[in-house]
Amino acid sequence: MQQQIATEQNGESKPDLTIGFLLMKQFTLASVAGLVESLRFAADESFSSRQIFCRWEWMTCDDQPVTASCGLPVSPTAALDFSRNWDYFVVAGGLLEETRQPPQWLLHALREIHARNIPIITLCSGAFVAGNAGLLDGRQCAIHFTTRDEFRLRFPKAIPVIDKTYIKDGGIISCPGGTAIDLAADLIRQHCGLVRSQKVLKYLLVDDTAIPASRAKQKENQNPPDVYENDVVNKVIELMKHHLDSPVPLAEVAAFAGVTFRQLNLIFTKCTSYSAAVYWRRMRLEQARKLMADSSNSINAIAAATGFADASHLIAWFRKQYGETPSSYRKRRREVEKLIKP
Repeated sequence: MQQQIATEQNGESKPDLTIGFLLMKQFTLASVAGLVESLRFAADESFSSRQIFCRWEWMTCDDQPVTASCGLPVSPTAALDFSRNWDYFVVAGGLLEETRQPPQWLLHALREIHARNIPIITLCSGAFVAGNAGLLDGRQCAIHFTTRDEFRLRFPKAIPVIDKTYIKDGGIISCPGGTAIDLAADLIRQHCGLVRSQKVLKYLLVDDTAIPASRAKQKENQNPPDVYENDVVNKVIELMKHHLDSPVPLAEVAAFAGVTFRQLNLIFTKCTSYSAAVYWRRMRLEQARKLMADSSNSINAIAAATGFADASHLIAWFRKQYGETPSSYRKRRREVEKLIKP
């Protein structure tokens, strides 16, 4: 790539958000551009466009240039590699010629990515690829209204929805098209913080206060990153958010939700791909990472604030989750801050 990733130059670990884009033939440019332009503004200070906080790469099925539905050719920046640990993997579709009957090797690769708990984002007709892989069975999926009838015929076990800008269900995030800016802003808020998410909306001239009432209501009802299509899961997640510093025994959580412990885990695994305990721990680790980035508190203090027994307990789980220790993460963030300062 022409742009060099600052963290790779320094031998450090990955940025806060990494996304791999698989561009299918005749992909829709608007949704891909909305997502990547949002990443670009969140990745660096001002308009420098360096991939510091966020990283993305373009890939194609045959490692050759691909043409968007509008006629714009795009060359890949990386060879197609499904083994990389992206935070998200995007299947960008468009015209249905290729996404109706995707190759079997691609379907197999997507099932493996999903099994590794890497969220898959489908843009436009990318939902047809996920459907062919069996990843949408029993799940809600946001699709474009022009493809609803065909989608229903091809994937009768899926639940197509045409009135949402995106839906997250069972490790698949489906976006029917449009600009995908709503989705991008929520991903950036989750991984890079509220300030960077607000920066994206400001630089892209998206003013939430100017959104018509009908669309504002839709935004309230759509699925943000931590909301699922299950009342029990949503109720329990709200409880978890209020007890990040002092986890309640899961048996009590199940009783609070009106289900058995076994039912709780079954529901959580179906909706989030994680057991309730793992999901809760990931929430606490994410909160710990935010505190490390935004404060100078000691690791012991952060461990206490996020429900870990002590610093050693937090360090062990942090390394397992993010591939680095809290101290190396803080050092990397300091180095990044130096890079973006004038």
